[in-house]
Amino acid sequence: MGSLIEVRELSKTFKVSKRGRGIPGMVANLFVPRYEKRQAVKNVSFDIGEGEMVGFIGPNGAGKSTTIKMLSGILYPDSGSLRVAGYVPYRQRKEYVARIGVVFGQKSQLQWDLPVLDSFELLKAIYRIPEETYRRNLDRYTEMLNMGGFLNQPVRQLSLGQRMRADIVAALLHSPRIVFFDEPTIGVDVMGKEVIRSFLRELNEKEGLTMIFTTHDMQDIEKTCRRLLIIDDGSKVYDGSLEGIKSRYSAVRQLDVEFAESLEVRPVAHVTIQELDAFKKRFLFESSQVGIQELMNHLLSEYPVRDINITEPEIEGIIRRIYSGEEAGA
Repeated sequence: MGSLIEVRELSKTFKVSKRGRGIPGMVANLFVPRYEKRQAVKNVSFDIGEGEMVGFIGPNGAGKSTTIKMLSGILYPDSGSLRVAGYVPYRQRKEYVARIGVVFGQKSQLQWDLPVLDSFELLKAIYRIPEETYRRNLDRYTEMLNMGGFLNQPVRQLSLGQRMRADIVAALLHSPRIVFFDEPTIGVDVMGKEVIRSFLRELNEKEGLTMIFTTHDMQDIEKTCRRLLIIDDGSKVYDGSLEGIKSRYSAVRQLDVEFAESLEVRPVAHVTIQELDAFKKRFLFESSQVGIQELMNHLLSEYPVRDINITEPEIEGIIRRIYSGEEAGA
């Protein structure tokens, strides 16, 4: 599988207005504007293969939105290079945008006062989608997302979950190779989120569509993506699998064991044992010191065990610690 997206040493700097405090500073800035440079993206490099689902995340101001805007052709880089599906986005924007889809959770591309279907027809004309392709995509996606009941309703009458489903279909009608999702489930209820995530997983599995997610909802990432790209202060700080980040940044693991009878467990090296009740014990340990499989084998061979529950590290907590700098030395 080749790289669909190639990013090399990408950088972007903005000129930001700088003025003194209060009214005097504002007046002075009118006559002699002062600026300072802020580097939003610093020499970022990565590849994304065709068919990958990638979570691209970072704290506010980290540079992820600037990077995505360069990938989608809205901004051009100051230095470095990028190529997406054979195109240089900011140089071949007209041809390029016909190959990508974009879904903004807080900004709809649907016409507010028109029925959903009319917005779709308008997009068909804009993208010059062949009738057969349009009809096939429309029928399939609206059925998968159960949209038949509101296709003829004005967009302003839709719930947030319904509008998000319609926006996703709007981004897919022209059969893009890549779709950028920005907060695709923001404000959507639990059931609506799962419908959207399930649809995107199925689309990826059956059609090999490449998807890049920027979101603050880590459940979106965990339930759709296998790979995570984290950017902070303009630089890439992690690029790898979800499981990899859990093992790398989460030192403490937890094993809850229910025994068949009340008993005392002998100490285990490098393991903290907590008693939950007469039958249940919790084992806390660092994955670098104790292998979870070895610990389980030991307990199963030494004691009558009724049930074992492995508690995986919560990705949201891990990401939060990375953002705050607590895991910088990991």
